[in-house]
Amino acid sequence: MTAARSPVSAHLVEWSTDQLRARLGEALTVYVTAMRYPMSTVQQRAPMWLSHMVRPGWRCTVALGGDGSLLGIGYGYLGAPGQWWHEQVRRGLVAVRGRHAANEWMTDYFELTELHVRPDMQGHGIGESVLRRLLDGVSARRVLLSTPEGPTKAWRLYRRVGFGDLLRDYLFAGDPRPFAVLGRELPLEPPDRD
Repeated sequence: MTAARSPVSAHLVEWSTDQLRARLGEALTVYVTAMRYPMSTVQQRAPMWLSHMVRPGWRCTVALGGDGSLLGIGYGYLGAPGQWWHEQVRRGLVAVRGRHAANEWMTDYFELTELHVRPDMQGHGIGESVLRRLLDGVSARRVLLSTPEGPTKAWRLYRRVGFGDLLRDYLFAGDPRPFAVLGRELPLEPPDRD
């Protein structure tokens, strides 16, 4: 386990599947509060998060406060045919951008599945620190993600680090909100140092 500092004195740590399992309830609570989902979503999403942990290339980075509390979490894995998100996004890309674009983007990519920061800790650089640490050393050529549409701190983060639009106003099953699917080449450029 390695640690580094983020701008609000949070420690960045890579978690194993066992470490995430041990604190899954806390991690899911960060997720539902950041996404503004009902708390009942914690129990609904737990099996999905557990199934993601066994996928090839799975990795997880968390930000911990000085007291050990979970401030932020990011995880993902290598995207592949047959995965629900892959199939949903591929279908959308074929419809909007054509088969060639879908084939190009949906091959050799890391799916940034979750990236969430506790609402009271947002805006302090934790999300970007977790994102950069999570993607450092990923073997895929690209990274893809989906995020709710709208002017949010997450949007500003993704734009700042160079994510571009692949799909806009996309509807995933089970969520009435429109989402954007964003992507970019890897690796990320180093952060700007003013």
